Amino acid sequence: MSQRRNGWVGVALVAPATIGFVVFVLVPLILTVYYSFTEYSLLTSPQFTGADNYAALAGDSRLHRTYLNTALFTLLAVPLNVGVGLGLAVLLNRRMPGPVRQFARSAFFFPTLVGLIFVALIWQFFFQTDNGILNYYLDKLGLGPVPWLSSSAWAIPSIVVLDVWKNAGLAMLILLAGLQSIPPDYGEAAMVDGANAWQRFWRVTFPLLTPQVFFVTTLYLIGALKVFDSIVVLTNGGPGDASRSVVMYIYEKGFKSFDFGYASAVSVTLLVVIALVTLIQFRAARRWVSYD
Repeated sequence: MSQRRNGWVGVALVAPATIGFVVFVLVPLILTVYYSFTEYSLLTSPQFTGADNYAALAGDSRLHRTYLNTALFTLLAVPLNVGVGLGLAVLLNRRMPGPVRQFARSAFFFPTLVGLIFVALIWQFFFQTDNGILNYYLDKLGLGPVPWLSSSAWAIPSIVVLDVWKNAGLAMLILLAGLQSIPPDYGEAAMVDGANAWQRFWRVTFPLLTPQVFFVTTLYLIGALKVFDSIVVLTNGGPGDASRSVVMYIYEKGFKSFDFGYASAVSVTLLVVIALVTLIQFRAARRWVSYD
């Protein structure tokens, strides 16, 4: 009787998470795949059209541009987030007075806690061409104003700057925890063997930190492929389609054009891309991630 009761207790504990997964993840996923094979809007019931939506993807130049924009954002934002987070973690792992250490960690991590919409609204003022604070200091340096949000060449880099300022603190926190979990004996032994600080970091510390580096890289990679909010607030996808992401294009097709069938097909392609990129990353991790 006691084992049966424990079994029911276990079922009750996992039931909320299971129900949430089924209702908010599994069912929407199945419906999205189904709707991708239909012509569907709010005014009509779904009409099965086979692979017509997928065939239309090949000739959609706007979709191709949004994928290029998303790929460029990912290639810039992920290495910068991980690199800046790693640099901050190494910097804050040094010996320093307790209050200074706590203040520095809080200051770098605080942007992660602020809502992205509020942060993007503030940075929108920073990026203004005529009155923005960034161009003010660039003008003082004699570099002239930069059309951060109104130029197709600068739109995505501007969004990357916001993303790194907002999210690098989370990578810093995770990597700092990884650094503090490494026994100091390894570094001391390498120092006795004559290794300098650079050699100790890359040949001793970094290999032991690779599980945390892999985790934050995967986290930021998936997040970059789904970027949406910051683009909407900063550039609204402009100028033209210069900074429009795939998720933003899906939103426009589904909730502005009400072409839910086509939007579902694009969503499925994005899901496949994320799954493939993640699979490649896990396969590649076998060569450089050490769990010893």
